Amino acid sequence: MKNIVILISGGGSNMAAIVRTAQQQDWAGRHGIRVAAVLSNKADAKGLALAREQGIATQVLDHKAYPSREAFDTALAQAIDAYEPSLVVLAGFMRILTPGFVDHFAGRLVNIHPSLLPAFTGLHTHQRAIDAGCRFAGCTVHEVTAELDVGPILDQAVVPVLPGDTADALAARVLTQEHLIYPRAVLAHLLANR
Repeated sequence: MKNIVILISGGGSNMAAIVRTAQQQDWAGRHGIRVAAVLSNKADAKGLALAREQGIATQVLDHKAYPSREAFDTALAQAIDAYEPSLVVLAGFMRILTPGFVDHFAGRLVNIHPSLLPAFTGLHTHQRAIDAGCRFAGCTVHEVTAELDVGPILDQAVVPVLPGDTADALAARVLTQEHLIYPRAVLAHLLANR
């Protein structure tokens, strides 16, 4: 069985989309792939309850309990490794990971970013796209590298920027696409790396 470990910090809507798709398409039976665990750096992350309701193991590691970013990432890597992951999926995990962590999971660490990379790395992507006069925006699934939001692109989806769009309205349309492409990209990545 190929295990997926998902990292979240909040509501977990992308995690839920992956779990839902995996169940609907019977990834376990058809491909030997399952979501083994959901880990969070925040005990109040709403996505943890969603995972528990689906019978998925959950774990919390509060980053504030560690003396440094490196110490937290070391503990997080050990917790993840306990599930023998084939893929680690960042789904709204709001921590910048250390190069050591990224190296440890090289080739099996993916993220979704709410822009059409390489445009608008970092935060506030929707407002930045509107301010730049973009006619299109979207989201990108990419492999994680030590440099923020520049790893190899695995999948993208495009949405129009509409006249009068607000960052929130654009974000909502982009999120709908995230929920479609993230499960697809996760499955494709795992099947390509058998």
